[in-house]
Amino acid sequence: MTDDARFMELALDEARAARDEDEVPIGAVIVRDGEVLARAHNRTRSECDPTAHAEVLAIRRATASVGWLRLEGCTLYTTVEPCFMCAGAIVHARLQRVVWGVRDEKFGGAVSLGQVLDHPRANHRVRGEEGLAAEASRTLLQEFFRSKR
Repeated sequence: MTDDARFMELALDEARAARDEDEVPIGAVIVRDGEVLARAHNRTRSECDPTAHAEVLAIRRATASVGWLRLEGCTLYTTVEPCFMCAGAIVHARLQRVVWGVRDEKFGGAVSLGQVLDHPRANHRVRGEEGLAAEASRTLLQEFFRSKR
């Protein structure tokens, strides 16, 4: 198993934890030099906070753990394409790379609805890679929303 696959599996574990808490099943993990700095999952419902997305929570935890607002050299693994808010936070935190499972056609700010991560006018660009563990990520989302209907 590659390092990317191993870290994406941790993000999937976080997504499953979100599902078990009746949150939209999205998980995120931030890694630098093979070390996990932070893990998180969506908590928007439980915290009654529309900004409590997995990626934002992971960024908050990672910056707290390193004691600095920049996360240069870090990779964020997330099960779903970051939304505009999360993509903006990723750029502001200066992450190096984002790896996600499945596109979010309705809210995605990395490729689906916009190109926030690598916009040519931005002062920092983040490399995005999609498709890792896409089927597992998609299945978690589909099963969650099917159970709500």
